[in-house]
Amino acid sequence: MSAVTGLRPAGAGRVEIHPWLRMGPCTPEACVEAPVAAAGPVRRVARLVAAALVLFAGVPFALVTARLHPVRRAAVTMVWARLLLRALGVRVEATGTHTAPAAGMGGLLVANHVSWLDPLVMAATVPSRPLAKREIGEWPLIRTLAAGSGALFIDRERLSTLPSAVAAVTGALRAGHTVVAFPEGTTWCGRGMGEFRPAVFQAAIDAGAAVRPATLRYCEGGPAASTRACYVGNDSLLASLLRVVATRRLAVEVTVHPPVRSAPAGRRREARAALARTAEAQVRADVRGTAGPSRAAAHSAPGT
Repeated sequence: MSAVTGLRPAGAGRVEIHPWLRMGPCTPEACVEAPVAAAGPVRRVARLVAAALVLFAGVPFALVTARLHPVRRAAVTMVWARLLLRALGVRVEATGTHTAPAAGMGGLLVANHVSWLDPLVMAATVPSRPLAKREIGEWPLIRTLAAGSGALFIDRERLSTLPSAVAAVTGALRAGHTVVAFPEGTTWCGRGMGEFRPAVFQAAIDAGAAVRPATLRYCEGGPAASTRACYVGNDSLLASLLRVVATRRLAVEVTVHPPVRSAPAGRRREARAALARTAEAQVRADVRGTAGPSRAAAHSAPGT
């Protein structure tokens, strides 16, 4: 289960096919391994307390930032996200020369999806607005924090709302904002990834904005990808949170790749599908490179 996505059964033995939603093969039982170095009980409690303090302290800031200019709002959100990640014991390492868009130029930032931490990581790395599921608006605390960050909400379970969701992202891109999306529609453990669904890429085409692929890779001080932060299958948010605070030297590497744009010719469906494939290929090459040949093959998406 994803922090920003999910799946609803469409009948016995099958799931609903939806432009926003997919099902990944990863489960905690199959993918999560013991930490390379475990944090002690005192450190774990300290991290949980610190995270709770940062979380609740963010509410008054969110009420203020919701009324600020988008540039200032993004700056405040970036600082708050960094503080929360630090409280949880997660270090963010950004690489690449394309981590910031030109002033006034919007971009669609698309990344592989591993954890409920991913939106925080992107907010801590790039001034941006997240694309979030409508359901989190039903959680008072999270709703306030998301609104303060300028989140755009989507109802992934109603196909009739797809055009309005794409239009909202298009409007944000035309206004010069960077919007973060996770087009796989579900989470993977980090040693593989799914296909990028093309729906959200239509917004970049309509706005004439560049798409900026990004790779997220969690690690524990070594070259191999770590699955400690993943949030997959029947995992619970609490279980994933406890794994994170129990892991020492947990870091996430964010690699933002050069921007890509769609070809001017072709039908809308073909153009967004081609753009999704191009962005996915850049991210997938990075994911496979850090997972290792055998692990990447075991976590490949069907048909890839």
